[in-house]
Amino acid sequence: MTSPTTIDTVIVGAGFAGLYMLHRLRNQNTGAVILEAGGGIGGTWYWNRYPGARVDIESQEYGYSFSSALDEEWRWSERYAPQSEILSYLEHVAKKFDLKRDIRFNTRVTAAHWNEQAKRWHVITDKGDNFAARALIMATGCLSIPKDPDFPGVGDFQGKSYFTSRWPHEEVNFTGQNVAVIGTGSSAVQSIPVIAKQAKHLTVFQRTPNYTVPAHNHAADPAIEELWKLNRPRFRSQALANNSGVRQIDPQDRLLSATPPNEVEQIFEERWKRGGFAVLGGFADTGIDESSNKVAHEFFARKIKSIVKDPKVADLLTPKTYPVGTKRLCVDIGYWETYNRPNVTLIDVSKAPIERITKSGIRTASGEHAFDVIVYAIGFDAMTGALTKIDLVGKNGLKIKDKWAYGPKTYLGLTIAGFPNLFTITGPQSPSVLTNMPPSIEHHVDWIARALSDLDARKKQTLEATEAAEEAWIAHVNELGAMTLMAKANSWYMGANIPGKPRTFLPYVGGVPAYRQKCAEVVANGYEGFVLG
Repeated sequence: MTSPTTIDTVIVGAGFAGLYMLHRLRNQNTGAVILEAGGGIGGTWYWNRYPGARVDIESQEYGYSFSSALDEEWRWSERYAPQSEILSYLEHVAKKFDLKRDIRFNTRVTAAHWNEQAKRWHVITDKGDNFAARALIMATGCLSIPKDPDFPGVGDFQGKSYFTSRWPHEEVNFTGQNVAVIGTGSSAVQSIPVIAKQAKHLTVFQRTPNYTVPAHNHAADPAIEELWKLNRPRFRSQALANNSGVRQIDPQDRLLSATPPNEVEQIFEERWKRGGFAVLGGFADTGIDESSNKVAHEFFARKIKSIVKDPKVADLLTPKTYPVGTKRLCVDIGYWETYNRPNVTLIDVSKAPIERITKSGIRTASGEHAFDVIVYAIGFDAMTGALTKIDLVGKNGLKIKDKWAYGPKTYLGLTIAGFPNLFTITGPQSPSVLTNMPPSIEHHVDWIARALSDLDARKKQTLEATEAAEEAWIAHVNELGAMTLMAKANSWYMGANIPGKPRTFLPYVGGVPAYRQKCAEVVANGYEGFVLG
């Protein structure tokens, strides 16, 4: 192995988080390199190229806020930008700020060990690169490690197999093909309507139906563009003032339980017409009160029944085992309408599970089905998978896999006790996936950049969370989570989609304003909960 290259900071990942982190560190004259496993920038928008892939937050809200010049230069073409356009946006950012010269592509970090004597992270890649870095910043994303299919016989299938999480860069054409899609999560909800329009026949294998709302997508409205251009700082402040950090949701304080039924229906209908996540913003108690949530469920059930012509199919598509909003709400373009097509079949595998993948297709408990193509839309090892996949070792030989054996332990979702100078952008136990990701990413990046600058100013080498602060934060996260209905769903929020993964609520549900205030207080109080070494 070559002798290590000494550098101030190693950033892992070249998505929204890694790109902005590199830019911020450069601005304070801190040397940094990004190590990126993919062949290009973009993170989730580099890998997820499946048919219909697009953002589920309005384009005007989904982007960086650190550069007014960037705001002026870029124009979105649709209300909800497609994957290709978001990737083009990030390419524009990388070019504008000359970021690629400090990115090493096709380079996967395999190990990172803390050297207590040198006070540096020893970072190793699959190419044999060897870095000695003061700080290690994990910009690895919340949904970046795909879940592997655990069905017997996956390798036996003689047709073509695709994964929504690792879609080919070249176009995939399903014309004349009998196609199976396994899963009905967000990527399936987006891709199924597109695949159905091409395929000879599409069969969807559903274990658990999803709540999904219409995007009402359309070409960018010049009037909306102008409105944002004139009010962007104010609109962004409005977004950060609500728990989700999404202005579109327009959350209200009214309680459904205290609202007359006819008014409840009117509010749901008005928000349904708006589309997107706004549907659940009309009432403050649907996420904490089961009776109010049931009313929301009944509204969704009626909508499904009104759209899907076959009553049996409509019933299968109606969620019954978990409350509305306790799994990631999907935003769709014609999802339920797709099941009215004569070339689409829905199979319920909750009653007749998939037994194995065969040479010719899929065998369930009720019979075998032949296919030319199988599409796996089965999700990710969310929030923690990107870190536990690396041989990550902190002080005294402490392995992250051991520390997180019963669930993640962090302080603020930013740092981990026993792992000095290691930072996790939108890590577990931060608001992350419950919010608009770019602003949450920017908040973390700015916090980390300031922390590293403050270390220099104070002539300190290390910043490490104390175990007491970490335990107190975990208790706070769990306490707030227990006040909601979130634990009533077997969701990836809970780690329930990965066999053997500890079941614990992974994000912070306290909301953006409270979280940002806590992070600011920590700094104002001299990095309360940290030891500066």
